[in-house]
Amino acid sequence: MAAPAPSGSRHVTGWRHVTGSRRVTGSHHVAGSRRVTGSARLIASMSDWATIAEVATAGGTLVLALATFSSIRASNRSVRVAERSLLAAQRPVLIPSRDDDLAELVRFGDGVVLELGGHSGVVKLHDDNLYMALALRNGGAGLAVIHGWHVVAASSSASMPQPELSEFRAQQRDLYVPADQTGFWQAAIRDPGDPVYGPMRAAVEARERVMVDVLYGDYEGLQRTIARFGLATTREPHGDDYTERADILRYWDLEGSGGRRTPSGERPD
Repeated sequence: MAAPAPSGSRHVTGWRHVTGSRRVTGSHHVAGSRRVTGSARLIASMSDWATIAEVATAGGTLVLALATFSSIRASNRSVRVAERSLLAAQRPVLIPSRDDDLAELVRFGDGVVLELGGHSGVVKLHDDNLYMALALRNGGAGLAVIHGWHVVAASSSASMPQPELSEFRAQQRDLYVPADQTGFWQAAIRDPGDPVYGPMRAAVEARERVMVDVLYGDYEGLQRTIARFGLATTREPHGDDYTERADILRYWDLEGSGGRRTPSGERPD
């Protein structure tokens, strides 16, 4: 006799087991997929916030750097303004002395003495030596110390270019002019072989115009300036010397910013 067929309940149970297994497996798969997707979104969101925070930090650092740079520039400008104000309070300005200023006696080492009236200059030819002097006044607020000189015989005046510093001759001794006081500049050319001697002597004998460039600064050697004076005959000579009127023609500030310019905006040189 054939074996009895399996009971329906067992068959159904086995079917349910398989089906349930499939359902459970399907249920696990869907839940796991959802959990992975949510984690990815959370990680992506966290990455976005981290990027935003880094960008915000970089932007803040840039703003701080720009603010610091602007503050430093403003501070530097303030320092420069204060420095220029301090220097202006100590700046010497050499000008010709006034007509009513007392006469100056200028003595040279070889015994020659020149007398300078107000607003004048002297060029004297004595024993084949050239002696020169200018009567000066300091119109600035600081002590003026004269460091060097440069002379040239020329009929033109301020149109001549600024001389190079290498062309200046050093004073044998520093000459000073106190603020709002009078003083003088002096120099001599005693060597006939000097390249300037011939033209200067010819100018003196022909009563031609003479240019004198005076290099001076403050007592610390700063604020160096070139002042150009012109000597022109104003009266007949007395003996072998003659007196000329001294007039200021031009200034060059050697340590200023930008240098001087003409009204058209161009440099005079």
